[in-house]
Amino acid sequence: MSEEKNEQGKIPVGKVRRAAKFIGTGAKVGTNYVRYYAKRMTDPELDREELDNENASDIYASLSELKGSALKVAQMMSMDKNMLPRAYQEKFAMAQYSAPPLSYPLVVKTFQKYFEKRPEEIYDTFTRSAVNAASIGQVHQGTLEEKLLAIKIQYPGVANSIGSDLRLVRPFALRLLNISEKELNHYMEEVEERLLEETDYNLEVERSREISIACQHIPNLVFPKYYDELSCERVITMDWLQGKHIKEWLKTSPNQEDRNRIGQALWEFYHHQVHNLKQVHADPHPGNFIIQEDGKLGIIDFGCVKVIPEDFYLGYFSLIKRELMINEAELNQIFYDLEFISDRDSDSEKAYFKSLFREMISLLGRPFHQETFDFADDGYFDQIFALSERVSNDKMFKKSRQARGSKHGLYVNRTYFGLYSLLNQLQARVETTKPDWLK
Repeated sequence: MSEEKNEQGKIPVGKVRRAAKFIGTGAKVGTNYVRYYAKRMTDPELDREELDNENASDIYASLSELKGSALKVAQMMSMDKNMLPRAYQEKFAMAQYSAPPLSYPLVVKTFQKYFEKRPEEIYDTFTRSAVNAASIGQVHQGTLEEKLLAIKIQYPGVANSIGSDLRLVRPFALRLLNISEKELNHYMEEVEERLLEETDYNLEVERSREISIACQHIPNLVFPKYYDELSCERVITMDWLQGKHIKEWLKTSPNQEDRNRIGQALWEFYHHQVHNLKQVHADPHPGNFIIQEDGKLGIIDFGCVKVIPEDFYLGYFSLIKRELMINEAELNQIFYDLEFISDRDSDSEKAYFKSLFREMISLLGRPFHQETFDFADDGYFDQIFALSERVSNDKMFKKSRQARGSKHGLYVNRTYFGLYSLLNQLQARVETTKPDWLK
């Protein structure tokens, strides 16, 4: 990242200033709508592309300046290719690793607060400009005693503004996601809990080390070393992993054997976490993976980890079994436990939602039903997107008096769809290892 790239000299940290920024952005979006509908009066065939582009740019510019949880939610939404119009997907995806960085004086201020030293007093070298800037923090490169290091620094005020930011972002989320307020309320608590954990860098180092050690036996994976004495609640120092992000690596036209090897490492990594550790790296976007020159896959960010409750795990994955040898009473109990149906539903609603969710889980579970699965099969992903679109426009869902599905499913589903998307980008064919009881 060059010195010339736009850098921020400050972040609005107070609730009033952040709310004012959201209100100002809402006014801009409202003006865009007025302008769009005025044009529609003279040109009834005008499509929404220009409106979406303008709104996406205005919202992203505002969220980028505010940083934090609102920008993180935008990044999460961009990972689902069927959740947002294309203009929003493309803009919000920038939050993964190319948000405007903080200026060096703010970085120095953070170090002085937590270490009582400037970065150059701690490291032998330290880049004044960020190498990467995302939603929660930015990364600088440094050296110490011939070690090449990645130093992740959290943006000021992020942890303290999560709750208020999520309340402010609700109107945008309701409009963009086309979901009911009941559904949004149901999941916001889970999102807030994960985001609070993600701002606790001490917890991230602890989990990073724990999962790295537990997964070190998996072939073709590599993890950075973390340095406790150079880390704190708002700064993490770890080894710098050399290599290319997945999208950069794919531009080098790797052969199918290399694609399959990286894909297999990804599958094994997630398989072991979900089915053995019951906690999972729940942020599978391309920026969190580095492919090294020796062909190994580096995992560089454990900020978002979902701990999977045992009862949710057993119910959820029992539905993925190919032959569901279970009686109707037990099946009903699973659907109740997973909050797909409830006593408030009529018999017809219960039958409808049970059928729909079995279809969704069956589609998600298809790779588990084969010894190998070719994630280059775009037809499979077309089916996923078609079902997602059907559900988002479903009248029964929109009229539903309650949210559907356990909150724990939010990050588990996100993890699997994110993993599948990465494997599709790799065009990888993998051996779908699975727990014995699921075979």
